[in-house]
Amino acid sequence: MAKHQTWELTQKQALPLDIKIRMTEQRIRDCYNHFGGDVYVSFSGGKDSTVLLDICRNLFPDILAVFVDTGLEYPEIREFVKTKENVTWLHPVSWNKHTRKYERTNFRNVIKEYGYPVISKEVSECIEGARKFIANNNGNYIYRMQQLDGTAKQKDGSPSAFNIPKWRFLIDAPFKISKNCCKLLKKSPFHSFEKETGKKPIVATMASESRLRKTSWLRNGCNAFEKKSPSSQPMSFWTDQDVLRYLLTYNIPYSSVYGEIVEQNGKLKTTKCDRTGCMFCMFGCH
Repeated sequence: MAKHQTWELTQKQALPLDIKIRMTEQRIRDCYNHFGGDVYVSFSGGKDSTVLLDICRNLFPDILAVFVDTGLEYPEIREFVKTKENVTWLHPVSWNKHTRKYERTNFRNVIKEYGYPVISKEVSECIEGARKFIANNNGNYIYRMQQLDGTAKQKDGSPSAFNIPKWRFLIDAPFKISKNCCKLLKKSPFHSFEKETGKKPIVATMASESRLRKTSWLRNGCNAFEKKSPSSQPMSFWTDQDVLRYLLTYNIPYSSVYGEIVEQNGKLKTTKCDRTGCMFCMFGCH
């Protein structure tokens, strides 16, 4: 059962920044206290996690930040991360069947084995599943084929909101497609770190960024302590405008890859990159 309704998210997203900051601070305190301080800030060096780290360290100055060096970050992002204290750097690894050891891996190895990340995680997962259905007539993946055909239904018989027929042509793309890149290069190092240390993540994701993140917030709220992998997303109800306003208002240093923050037609924007992520990722390329 969902913890929240869509109207609650809309209401919270419309709140003034100062109130959002106080609400976020309370969620961070709740997370910190719930896990007895065994938490860390997932720090990508991007503007969202820069804001989160600032808020967290205003409350708990010694809180650890963790950065995954995938080899795909903008050089400006890596240099900015180096300016922060108390940051643990992680690197992607994979299991080598021949040496029977975990070894450093990279983007090239991942795309050769699994495929390219294309459009979005949802689309990539759908294409990968539909191809398995076509190749092996595997009924476990028939829903993915229906999504691409635009024929998937909801329980009441109406068309599914997750149908994506506009991307059906990617089934015939002359290369492998998969969402595994993000999982292997970014998520797995964090999960390994959590398993080794017992620390839980505080993450700067926002519901406004994608349908998946919105659905996750509606289901779990900001502090998802009951999940198999507990985490906190205390900025879930923030928007990109809030992030830029925070950086500007409190004069917070951020990566030069974004350029300057300026106002245009009543909205804040950056003069260079608006999102950073991985340089060679095809998510969002459309």
